Amino acid sequence: MPLAAGSLPRRAFLGSLRYPVTLAAAGAILPTFDPARASATLTELADHPGSPDEVAQDETYWSQIQQAFTMDRTIINLNNGGVSPAPRFVQEAMKRRLDHANAYPPPVTLWQIQHPQYEDVRSRLARQWGVDPEEIAITRNSSESLQICQFGLALRAGDEVLTTTHDYPRMITTFKQRERREGITLRQFKLPIPCEDAGAIVRLFDENITDKTRLILMSHIINITGQILPVKDVVAMARKKNGGIPVIVDGAHALAHFDFRISDLECDYYGVSLHKWLAAPHGTGLLYVRRDRIKDLWPLMAASEEMQNNIRKFEEIGTHPEANALCIGEALTFHQAIGGPRKEARLRYLRDYWAHRLLATGRAVLNTSLKPGFSCGIANVRIEGLDTARLQGWLWDKRHILTVAIIHEEFNGLRVTPSVYTTLEELDRFVEAVEHIIRHGLPSV
Repeated sequence: MPLAAGSLPRRAFLGSLRYPVTLAAAGAILPTFDPARASATLTELADHPGSPDEVAQDETYWSQIQQAFTMDRTIINLNNGGVSPAPRFVQEAMKRRLDHANAYPPPVTLWQIQHPQYEDVRSRLARQWGVDPEEIAITRNSSESLQICQFGLALRAGDEVLTTTHDYPRMITTFKQRERREGITLRQFKLPIPCEDAGAIVRLFDENITDKTRLILMSHIINITGQILPVKDVVAMARKKNGGIPVIVDGAHALAHFDFRISDLECDYYGVSLHKWLAAPHGTGLLYVRRDRIKDLWPLMAASEEMQNNIRKFEEIGTHPEANALCIGEALTFHQAIGGPRKEARLRYLRDYWAHRLLATGRAVLNTSLKPGFSCGIANVRIEGLDTARLQGWLWDKRHILTVAIIHEEFNGLRVTPSVYTTLEELDRFVEAVEHIIRHGLPSV
């Protein structure tokens, strides 16, 4: 029987657990993790005594996960929402596959041996997130996944596309290019910052639909604030409008961040970068297209007519390294070992750990709700009286703490995104650095 998400034990990802595992030995065992045995290992060790919330606060548990990464601990990376490092055994798998591709004739290795192995990765991704393997394409990032949909759906001059002013700039740029080239219209509306009323968000989408609206783009998680949007409700509402308005969902920050299944959303299109919260190799992504929508969606790069109904037409990109995509499998095994609910609980715990301490200073204003269901590991904070961009620069230049300064016409603040390898001591150092600046101010030079 398939394991329920989140039921896997803390030690599963450390390799063959028939051998004793200590923290000191973790680094040696991880590179020899046997993906072929992963399912059996995880099944054998499915029980864990703690609830997700209990495990979220178990530092012994998370210290094992922290040691699976090779991050330089003189630097505090709180921009995992940009690109995450991969665990050590994912890196080792990449090296093995790249070595293989260069030790044997590449036309044989790449096209006859490695590329057919995509199917196992495709099947596992589909199984994890509750969809059909024939609805999953493996891409290089969320931009590619989403632009397949943005460029591939037929629109005519005068047609309108609806999205928010908080959606990802590259996706806005994509539709603005179609505006210039084809005469479509991009309509954008503002969202409350933060918003703690899912119904209000649905109403805003609804109220901004006109009789010319032919397509909606929405983020599952807003990348600049961490706001979670009610995708399923917006999709259901849009299906009742103008004969059914399709919704492209930008899931770049959602998949493998908090626990859900793509099938639960009932959407038509969903694009993801897997090098963010899944910690897959850099340059990996996923595109979900509901099976009955594949035929009418054009690929970015040409595919033969025979592939019209085949999800693989979106993977026709020419020669490329196969190792990146294949090592999604190791990253998925790592994610499964932690378990979706436990990972979600830990990311919220880390967010609350630093956010509540900064709120206690009386100078911090959150652009992110801390209520369950409205955010997870991403949060945006503004310190009253401080220039956000200068604060971000000081943190990096003087304390080697990486955050992102979000300067938006509607708000500004530091985006802070810890991950499963982030330690509480690192968050202490971040908070103490900000508290120091609150007390003493930013240097004039």
